[in-house]
Amino acid sequence: MTLAATLIPLPVLVPMLGAAATLVAGRRPRLQRLITWAALATIVLVGIALLFLTDRNGTLALHVGGWGPTPLGPLGVTLVVDRLSALMLVVSSVVLLTVVAYAIGQGIRDGDDRQPVSIFLPTYLALAAGVCMAFLAGDLFNLFVGFEVLLSASFVLLTIGGSAARVRAGIGYVMVSLLSSLIFLFGIALIYAATGTLNMAELAIRVGTVSPGIRSAMFAVLLVAFGIKAAVFPLSAWLPDSYPTAPAPVTAVFAGILTKVGIYAIIRAHSLLFPDAGLNHLLLVAALLTMLIGILGAIAQSDIKRLLSFTLVSHIGYMVFGVALSTQAGMSGAIYYVAHHIVVQTTLFLAAGLIERQGGASSLQRLGGLAANPLLAFVFLLPALNLGGIPPFSGFIGKVALLRAGTADGSVLAWLLVAGGVLTSLLTLYVVARVWSKAFWRPRVDAPDGDLVAARTAALLEEVEDVAFDDRDDVGHMPIGMVAPTLALIGVGLSLTVLAGPIFAYSDRAAAEVLDRGNYISAVLSPPGDDAGGNARGGAGP
Repeated sequence: MTLAATLIPLPVLVPMLGAAATLVAGRRPRLQRLITWAALATIVLVGIALLFLTDRNGTLALHVGGWGPTPLGPLGVTLVVDRLSALMLVVSSVVLLTVVAYAIGQGIRDGDDRQPVSIFLPTYLALAAGVCMAFLAGDLFNLFVGFEVLLSASFVLLTIGGSAARVRAGIGYVMVSLLSSLIFLFGIALIYAATGTLNMAELAIRVGTVSPGIRSAMFAVLLVAFGIKAAVFPLSAWLPDSYPTAPAPVTAVFAGILTKVGIYAIIRAHSLLFPDAGLNHLLLVAALLTMLIGILGAIAQSDIKRLLSFTLVSHIGYMVFGVALSTQAGMSGAIYYVAHHIVVQTTLFLAAGLIERQGGASSLQRLGGLAANPLLAFVFLLPALNLGGIPPFSGFIGKVALLRAGTADGSVLAWLLVAGGVLTSLLTLYVVARVWSKAFWRPRVDAPDGDLVAARTAALLEEVEDVAFDDRDDVGHMPIGMVAPTLALIGVGLSLTVLAGPIFAYSDRAAAEVLDRGNYISAVLSPPGDDAGGNARGGAGP
């Protein structure tokens, strides 16, 4: 068995085993934390190894159980790693590791102040396994399984604490997710009925024998399912009502990773399965509306977490823009922007958790004077400027790449997207500047509800319990266990700027590989040789 064959299943296997181990160690929180850190650190190392292997050798495929290709097509479970999935694994695993460190520092509780949440870490590891499974799946059914694993875990994480607001948000999230899953299942049934396979490499070949109308219908069904998961307008209304109610680290990992799993699925469906389905114009329109409706929604918000949720929706539009262009420049910009946005959006939600800790609220109506804490001001301002696209940050680099790809396309819709992208970037800067001016620069006494904040803070200092305000008992405290992971993630975001040259060169190679389906297909469907024992096969290298 080769090194690649050993590494490919580990991103799924390790967190699943870790989840089982942490359940067994439920009464030993220190052991739970150690197992979680070890499992997620292992995924980071495996992801980095796979990134180097795929960049050197091309696409790698593993037929779990040794079935391999047969006269009837590939049988069993196929795991596939190319440059795109390896990059997604690395970035997502780094975020998962830093966010769990933040969560442990915050000390998430399940409503009983005397006991830590013993179920949080096992569920978090299950979420990590589902994310990795989605990135590695070589067939549509196992992609569906990966989605369901991460969604099942997210249902639990979203409602931790059992408050009425979280339960309401959880119900809405469950209903939307179930609808998305049903649509995905319908698409799987339609595709299998039309082609006789769900293996993506085999499907990429057989879909050419299907009539154009059926092909477009299959792609449209998958786009609706994945568009809900990615929060593409008009399928994004659920997100701002679901994410802000969860604990800060849960919201951060949801915002950073879960929507990008949907974007990853759209890339696979668009470039590998249905490159000629003829829906690019529809995707471009959806990208433009996602940008503009999302950022206009952010402008109308007074709560920082809801505001960031709308900016999350808005910037999904940039990624869809790059994918819909169907060019190497557009796909390369989209891949780079996905990596950038995972890191920066997660960092901003972690910073929002610190703001809530320090100021006692996340509403701009109640905040002010936070600039008195220079560390908190730095933690918010740097990723906020990055999100807004201020040079030389990675947000600026990614946006310029996408805008250049749009101008190179030259179509009317592409130019509209270029204009929409510039406008969205400017409005994003306005949104984050508004948060800065109100929450940080304005004196707290000038906030409309600033006197309520002051009363609550004084009551806490005097141990008075009759002043109701956000039910928080930790106002003014920023544990080092929360600050350090946030600073670490800021460092990761800055590395995307400092190392923009090699990272963008990698995204160019990943884009070329995604658009040239031959490497993926040959890696999965190459004739069986000595692979019967489960060795990984690689496609053409760079």
